[in-house]
Amino acid sequence: MSHCRKMGLNGKDLVIFATKEDHSVPSTIALPPPDPQPGLILANGDINWNCPCLGGMATGPCGVEFRNAFSCFHQSKSEPKGSDCLDKFKTMQMCMQKFPTLYNRELTDDDELSSMAEAETQAEAAEPSGTDK
Repeated sequence: MSHCRKMGLNGKDLVIFATKEDHSVPSTIALPPPDPQPGLILANGDINWNCPCLGGMATGPCGVEFRNAFSCFHQSKSEPKGSDCLDKFKTMQMCMQKFPTLYNRELTDDDELSSMAEAETQAEAAEPSGTDK
């Protein structure tokens, strides 16, 4: 017989005994499922600015410009998606060029639109089916 000690509510030790039979049977305790971690797009269709997938872009020195461009892209109905947001992407790009050590690659509008389209596509693919935006 094995036992373990736990501190009881009244400050006294509780001794819990378990037999070999207790240890030989799998537990029947059912744990609740973990809360799903929100992705880039929340269930209500809003953008999750705290998503680690954004890599801090929403809060960096060009966070406002990034959020404006990404919001425009997310809400865009034009074809190709985001083509109505080019001015916002240019503003974001100009900001990023002011911080070359932080944003260490040259961004073009096409690069940024492609990245946004890829992130949006991945987010939509990860959403549970039947979820309305």
